[in-house]
Amino acid sequence: MKHVDEYRSPDACRNLAKYIAETVTRPWTLMEICGGQTHAILRYGLDQLLPPGLTLLHGPGCPVCVTPAEAIDAAIELARRPNVTLCVFGDMMRVPGSRQDLFGVKAEGGDVRMVYSPLDAVCEAVAAPDREFVFFAIGFETTAPGCALALREARARGLNNFSLLVAHVLVPPAIEAVLSAPGCAVQALLAPGHVCAVTGLADYEAIARRHGTPIAVTGFEPIDILFGILDGVRQLEAGQAEVTNMYQRVVRAEGNPSALAVMNAVFQVSDRRWRGLGLIPNSGLALRPEWAEYDAEIRFGLESAPTPESDECLAGQVLQGLLKPTECPAFGTRCSPDHPLGATMVSSEGACAAYYRYRRDQG
Repeated sequence: MKHVDEYRSPDACRNLAKYIAETVTRPWTLMEICGGQTHAILRYGLDQLLPPGLTLLHGPGCPVCVTPAEAIDAAIELARRPNVTLCVFGDMMRVPGSRQDLFGVKAEGGDVRMVYSPLDAVCEAVAAPDREFVFFAIGFETTAPGCALALREARARGLNNFSLLVAHVLVPPAIEAVLSAPGCAVQALLAPGHVCAVTGLADYEAIARRHGTPIAVTGFEPIDILFGILDGVRQLEAGQAEVTNMYQRVVRAEGNPSALAVMNAVFQVSDRRWRGLGLIPNSGLALRPEWAEYDAEIRFGLESAPTPESDECLAGQVLQGLLKPTECPAFGTRCSPDHPLGATMVSSEGACAAYYRYRRDQG
């Protein structure tokens, strides 16, 4: 396919791997932030092309994986109400809450509908004015502008039966938490190009300065990722710590001002709890007071409290790059896509799901 095949060329991948091997003079550890990058690395065997001593760790860049159990429990409570329709992205259906998932609620008769966009949920609300429609707003800075647009559309249409259950999170504070954690082995980062396409580079430049950590902003095709690794290694070898934009066909330094404007008009920064990582200050988004009428937690009187996570699931350590999925004793046995203990096994961007699909023999 034109403009895709070029970024998957086996010969180009081998040549880039050769350049990486020629650049490396000592062991280095890099972390790719995005789960989409993790799946590409495992699917195309990019880590197996790298020289010995160059290690890739997998970070907290899967929005489904980091949505905490108490948010899932709140969504489940809404879906059980007789006059409520819960609209969700498909990945959320199998993510475990404290006792159940949304797929189970749907099987019991709850009205849970999978949609491709929050605007789809607005259209559902328009078509059925006698029902309450709630969109489960999860994701990073990539999905928040779409949710903000959905609320603007709902207000413009005068809808009083549409609201958001907000669980949005922000990438830079999670990176800060990983780099500041005791025992962190990460020496360079591959930043998520789709997020930076919205936010720009300023937050990542601040992180690089504070932690002395090189950051290569990159995409999701094999060539993109290998170029990012090459740049990260080049910086490490040279003793540099800068942000380089290796995804210029998509990312601009200033990001997307229009998307940022609509997002910031509807949302404000808030503390947010992450599955496996705990409470991270200023790492989430909440609706601004002037949009409170569309806040499902307020509308339905929901009360959220931290929910204990499975002691057997080590997804939190996977999300922090402290271990590989195959190092979890439950991987592929007690925990599988059919019977997941954690979200990293069921999300299409989850590291455990990637290893189960492409590297199960290492378990």
